[in-house]
Amino acid sequence: MYDIIIIGKGPAGISAALYTVRANLKTLVLGSGIGGLENAEKIDNYYGFPEGISGKELQQRGVEQVQTLGCDVLDEEVLSVIKDNFFTVRTNKGEYEGKQILLTTGKSRVKTKIKGIDEFLGKGVSMCAVCDGFFYRGKRLVVLGNANYAISETDELTRFSQDITICTNGREPEWENAAPQSVKIDTRTIAEVTGNAKVERLVFGDGDTLELDGIFIAEGTASAFDFAVKMGILTEGTNIVVDENFKTNVDGVFAAGDCIGGFLQVSKAVADGALAARMMIKNARK
Repeated sequence: MYDIIIIGKGPAGISAALYTVRANLKTLVLGSGIGGLENAEKIDNYYGFPEGISGKELQQRGVEQVQTLGCDVLDEEVLSVIKDNFFTVRTNKGEYEGKQILLTTGKSRVKTKIKGIDEFLGKGVSMCAVCDGFFYRGKRLVVLGNANYAISETDELTRFSQDITICTNGREPEWENAAPQSVKIDTRTIAEVTGNAKVERLVFGDGDTLELDGIFIAEGTASAFDFAVKMGILTEGTNIVVDENFKTNVDGVFAAGDCIGGFLQVSKAVADGALAARMMIKNARK
């Protein structure tokens, strides 16, 4: 059992861990990849680096720093967060329990560019299997995605329908766990989504069509926003809503960094992480 589980190992998450570990709270940091820093070739506006530093090196230094303090940092993709008496975080490799959660996975940078799909959001196209799966009982469903997150969403939807197709939109499957046996896999490129008042079909690049009742988007990896929606956390646009103490409306869940909006810079994310950690430390000592 961890006192603190931090989801995301970018500047906000690692900054928070530096404080929670030093407060003698057992802390776990989970995340796959390094997020937006991966594409930052050179950061030259961050304090203490007159010659600049790459995003990748900055992130690696941060991880090494918290590990020397005894923090557990695991390169695992978080698939879901469930709240009961405590929080259970499920990844592609295992499950972990924690007393408090900090969301710091930044903004989702995966956007589905299939023609016509945006106009059917809320009209048969959903971003959340946990939220909307119940409304598609016994329906013909498509999950868009080619990695672990797509499998996680599909597993959730099998509770409501046995007619599910995962469409990878021309990409090879990259998931680590096999899809449920009843699920069909289609790797063809999708040309567009069509319908009338609601979504009705996929049109593939070869001209074939697939009639359907609902589409669930599960591209890439789950973002902080995805977790927030599924946990009933208040959001505004693509931002998670927090108070002045970085608390969400769900007790025990905090958020920091790009996922709460504002000035999207490393310096701000680091400050967010430190301030959120301070409040989580106070919360743990009550």
